[in-house]
Amino acid sequence: MSEWLVLVLAMAAACAFVLVIVLFRQYRLSRAGVAEEDGSETPDVLEYMTMMVGVVYAIVLGLAIAGVWEARSAAQDDVRREAQALHEASQRAQVYPADVREKLHADINRYVSHVVQVEWPRMVDHNELPDRGSELLAAVRTDIAERAPEGELEAQAYQPLLDQIAIADDARNARAENAGATLPGVVWFGLITGALVTVGLIFTLQIGRTPRELLMAGLFSALIAFLLFLVWDFDAPFGRSGSESADAFRQLFTTATATAGRG
Repeated sequence: MSEWLVLVLAMAAACAFVLVIVLFRQYRLSRAGVAEEDGSETPDVLEYMTMMVGVVYAIVLGLAIAGVWEARSAAQDDVRREAQALHEASQRAQVYPADVREKLHADINRYVSHVVQVEWPRMVDHNELPDRGSELLAAVRTDIAERAPEGELEAQAYQPLLDQIAIADDARNARAENAGATLPGVVWFGLITGALVTVGLIFTLQIGRTPRELLMAGLFSALIAFLLFLVWDFDAPFGRSGSESADAFRQLFTTATATAGRG
């Protein structure tokens, strides 16, 4: 399901929720023979408590948005670190003979193609990384580690190359750890319950007597639905659909990803 469709449905559901409550309330008043409740009878302490609940929930919601955004930024940094390390290893291999260099480039491109075309969709859909990627990265490390350097230039490039592969491996492990959702279920329970309580409390102020009040209640509910959608969307560090978060690999390995895409 498209993220935009989810957003539209969530905001429409929030507005419908407000409308149903208002209509039910008006129906109850009409059945009781009461034309309209007197809003001046609302105790001041009730207005104060409603305001405080709204403020507290706004703080909690803001912290949730900041937390999932920070987690997504950290996940994207790991992706860039992994792609940049592999790109740097590919560039440093220029000092090796042509056959060794070509094999190393081929193994790196094979790993990148697997990551973008196979691993990323599985990571987004199932929050896990297949073992094949680790095997392909191990093959890249083997290309370097099992060949003794020949000459001074190769000796100088040997350890930095291994360091870059180690950086890529570490970034890959971090990517695997961040593949799942950021917020635990209990936090989601609190956010959704808080939203229902916050929206519900506005009806204790006898809101809904005029179309203007009804409009403001609907917009307020739609705003909360939008903010919850942001939390839900950012709660997936690598996105909810597609593989746009793998753009760092596409930018640095255009040939490998283009070839895989045609395949």
